[in-house]
Amino acid sequence: MNRKLDLSPELRLEIRPFQPADQGSVRDLVLAGLEDHWGSLDLSLNPDLNDIAAAYAPGTFLVGRLAGEIAACGAFMPRGAHRAQIVRMSVRRENRGQGLGGQMLQALIAAARARGIREVILETTETWDEVIAFYQKHGFEITHHADGDVYFKLNI
Repeated sequence: MNRKLDLSPELRLEIRPFQPADQGSVRDLVLAGLEDHWGSLDLSLNPDLNDIAAAYAPGTFLVGRLAGEIAACGAFMPRGAHRAQIVRMSVRRENRGQGLGGQMLQALIAAARARGIREVILETTETWDEVIAFYQKHGFEITHHADGDVYFKLNI
């Protein structure tokens, strides 16, 4: 018996630069994602989240809103004249697997390209298989493994 699957259309994020009023929601989003992956949380390892505007002033920090709520975020920081590192990518638990991470990643890449960036790098924990697969699906190549992390790059 063949049945058509009723696939919902991909949700579309409203992506914009971080604003100071986003501080609490974005901090909570990132910390919840870390706790989901690690099973616990050490707040002392995340001091950049105490003042996101100041910590990411040299780079770009984007938030994605869905139905008026922040559902995703991500940032990049310059790492040389034409290189940037993507950091703090996170999607709200109940919205994972709906294409929001890909939208945020593409927005970050577009913003980096607009600033003259030609290479984007990032790292993630080597046991986070779904995260590794996500970045590979989006064209990132693994450059190396070190100290429990996987390092990627993408030429843009």
